[in-house]
Amino acid sequence: MVSETIEKGDIVWLEYDAWTINPNGTQTLFDTTHDEVAKKEGKFDEKKVYIEAPVVVGRGRLFEGLEQALLEAKPGEQKEVLIPPEKGAGARDPRLVELRTEREFLRQEIDPEVGMEVAISGKHGIVTAVSAGRVRVDFNNPLAGKTLKYVFRVIRKAKTPEERMRAVIDMDYGLGDQFKIQLKDGTAEIQLPDVCKTDEKWFVSKFRVVADLRELSELKTIRFLEEYEKKEPKPAEPTTEAAPAEAKAKPAETPPPKKTRRKATATKAKPAEAPKEEEPRSAEKAPEEL
Repeated sequence: MVSETIEKGDIVWLEYDAWTINPNGTQTLFDTTHDEVAKKEGKFDEKKVYIEAPVVVGRGRLFEGLEQALLEAKPGEQKEVLIPPEKGAGARDPRLVELRTEREFLRQEIDPEVGMEVAISGKHGIVTAVSAGRVRVDFNNPLAGKTLKYVFRVIRKAKTPEERMRAVIDMDYGLGDQFKIQLKDGTAEIQLPDVCKTDEKWFVSKFRVVADLRELSELKTIRFLEEYEKKEPKPAEPTTEAAPAEAKAKPAETPPPKKTRRKATATKAKPAEAPKEEEPRSAEKAPEEL
């Protein structure tokens, strides 16, 4: 029987609202799994799916303060935790605030503006100032130096190997419920849904999925299967019952016109093979008609 307490290495589905605590005591929402909360705080993103998220506990993938709170929680229980910077995103590092030339951005066809998220030299940061051909970029984590507040509830935890696999796929790519999974003797065969076959995101996510499955399961072999089916053409349906009878009758009643049509096609492809009995003028006009 699987324990209902949460332990290191568990994968759980979590719903939460996450805030930063400002110096004046107010709070600002920076993440949530609830669309109504996002709309209320003016943070709603139409491209985001607001639903409980699977997370791995005790593997350093979450803020230290949140992991500690999760290990003390029980499924179904709502909890609130304040996380100081040293147990959250860490302190701000002044050395991560850099001054770059505007030319660097223009070469990448980026017109820098204050508040814009950018990627320069393989690092992600936020533009904090633009003036006199210079751009100041803060490469610190946006949450660095801030106290965080999480209000969360553990919905459930993965109890079977297949549930853990689907949770990993959800974490790293999404659509975990659309993959067909077969497990046998330490081998997993994972049949991809059709959307993966042309999705560039999957080509990148696949390697992360494999790495996490190796770390978070006891699988020895992982196989991804792609299935392509040939669709048989639908048989042509006659428009009327009389049409087939007429089609069969015409060639029998008037064979000469049928031969004439075949000869015309052959004449366009190989005019030199036209019979001598044909009138010369007809042979001369054929290229002009083409």
